[in-house]
Amino acid sequence: QVQLVESGGGLVQPGGSLRLSCATAGIIFSASDMAWYRQAPGKQRELVATIFSGGTTNYADSVKGRFTISRDNYKRTQYLQMNSLLPEDTAVYFCNARAQRYGRSTYGSYWGQGTQVTVSS
Repeated sequence: QVQLVESGGGLVQPGGSLRLSCATAGIIFSASDMAWYRQAPGKQRELVATIFSGGTTNYADSVKGRFTISRDNYKRTQYLQMNSLLPEDTAVYFCNARAQRYGRSTYGSYWGQGTQVTVSS
């Protein structure tokens, strides 16, 4: 079974840092395209950052230069390092994987439950 579990969210002051983790199971992680999304109250879910299986990364303009997405294929985990946090970064952050399940040839899109990030003084 596919499982994505986020951790690392919490309350942080403006200018502070957090590192989010997404541990995965049941997918061929090294061949998966991974991403972080976020959703603030009353707003649509938005793509924050993507890291493709080959290592290429993309960032939303709003977080470029402050956030860094990375992955550890041995731990089958992706990360989002968030620095210089702003109140506007407050949202529920979701891990996403476009991946193949072990034993299957088709791709699926899988989501974690989300972790709350609150940036406030």
